[in-house]
Amino acid sequence: MAGRKRKVAAAGEQAGFGCENQAAVRFSPPAPAKKKKPVEGVEEEQSRYFGTNDPKLRLGESFFLQPCVSLAKAFLGKVLVRRCADGAELRGKIVETEAYLGGEDKASHSAGGKRTERNTAMFMKPGTIYVYPIYGIYLCMNVSSQGEGAAVLLRSLEPLQGRPVMRQLRAAKRRAGARLLKDKELCNGPSKLCQALNIPRSFDRRDLASDQEVWLETDPKDVPPEAHDVVSAPRIGIESHGEWAKKPLRFYLRGHACVSVVNKEAERLILSGSLKNQAPSHTQCDTGQQHAIKTEQDLS
Repeated sequence: MAGRKRKVAAAGEQAGFGCENQAAVRFSPPAPAKKKKPVEGVEEEQSRYFGTNDPKLRLGESFFLQPCVSLAKAFLGKVLVRRCADGAELRGKIVETEAYLGGEDKASHSAGGKRTERNTAMFMKPGTIYVYPIYGIYLCMNVSSQGEGAAVLLRSLEPLQGRPVMRQLRAAKRRAGARLLKDKELCNGPSKLCQALNIPRSFDRRDLASDQEVWLETDPKDVPPEAHDVVSAPRIGIESHGEWAKKPLRFYLRGHACVSVVNKEAERLILSGSLKNQAPSHTQCDTGQQHAIKTEQDLS
């Protein structure tokens, strides 16, 4: 998938980034009599999610039983939740995904039905988490779907709850003295969202439908996006995979500030009525030239 893959040193995968290791420092609630001092440049969080944990909102196995492209689109607008050791929860709305179909999809880790120790999660039941490293130090989170070896990459989130914590987790991976990140920059990339929500390599092969530390919810106040609000564009960072690099298997919410890369041509086609949001399949995909393609950057 996106980016050149290298081996990751086991000692460096999770050092200093587990919620478990930071709970006492980062997640301890303030004393009742004291007011938490706001961080300069960060607005005090007013999330509608605080205190609203409702098990009925959690998405179960039936949600993930969809073909890869359908699931990639269905993820848009759903909320990824990460519960830390002290019970604190981080939430982000999914605004961008990529579908990797397996089989003939040459950009997929499971292309040609190839099974390895690393990509085992792609062949497990729909809803299985697949976490893999890129560039030797960063991680990406995927979720398996229906279809042999098919999975959806979670590419960008809109931070909803726990922004101060996300900002600290992201800052720990950046250069000392780097500028303060804007809210929209916290999770606007697959590796960034793994950092911000502290998704470790050990989450690989877990079940998103039943796990107690990470799961998916519906947003009770969110309106499902209309077809013309979902942009279909080529995936990012797979230029070496021939025709598959041009297939519009990346999906994002049009006009959303947290999308990692905007494809203006694909959006013009939607607005002009030339593109009617046809779902690509294993055998037929709309092509289309992407104007802005970039890989993960500005993470150090």
